[in-house]
Amino acid sequence: MITKKELQYYSSLLNKKYRKKENKFLVEGTKTVLEGLNSRFKCEVIFTTSQYAEENEEIVSQIQITKQKVVTLKQKEFEKISDTESPQGIAGVFQKPKLNVDPSADGLSSIDDKVVIMLDNISDPGNLGTIIRNCDWFGVKNILISENIVDYTNPKVIRSSMGSVFHINLFEEIDSKKLLILKERGYDILCADTEGENVFTYRSSKKKILILSSESHGPSEEIELVSDKKICILRIGNAESLNVASASAVLLAFLTK
Repeated sequence: MITKKELQYYSSLLNKKYRKKENKFLVEGTKTVLEGLNSRFKCEVIFTTSQYAEENEEIVSQIQITKQKVVTLKQKEFEKISDTESPQGIAGVFQKPKLNVDPSADGLSSIDDKVVIMLDNISDPGNLGTIIRNCDWFGVKNILISENIVDYTNPKVIRSSMGSVFHINLFEEIDSKKLLILKERGYDILCADTEGENVFTYRSSKKKILILSSESHGPSEEIELVSDKKICILRIGNAESLNVASASAVLLAFLTK
């Protein structure tokens, strides 16, 4: 059972303002909910409809075995916490982990990966989710996110990431000063740009931070000024630009090999 007040509270998490205030977010769909339950993210409650519980007894039983709180909602109640037109009938509320970006603590200063991604000036949730998924595919474990970007707990971002949001460390509110922390630790900062050097001829043995941004607006001036070099995917045809999510897959395939 759930009270009207509780339902109103959880439905408010569809709004960025309340997600930020409560440090929680909603996740929908069997695959993504199970990914979340198997991650370091703490789950507060799982919601299912009666129909979903009846048709997926084994999944619900597995969740209950973990002593996770499961609440059954009426269809109309579930629709109030859903962001999809045809909800699957299962959703979870997860707490957003706080990643420390203090250089004196176990945050940015502990990053020592071959490739790190920096995202700036990206407003499309589908693009952000797909980039996160691409990073997961290519083994990138840490993503730096500026303030000038769509919220990664946006339901559309979560869906398009296909659960990958639970596999990667996402450091928020990264600015040029925090980027310099990594630059001082031996990272080359590369900025994806149509005017840059062909990535397939680029050679460097140094660790890299790759800045990705909207193909129409590019990175903010502050972030771009920190970069050491611009790289691009050489254009062969007539398209004006390459979607940033598509570009991320090509660039990562080369830089992580």
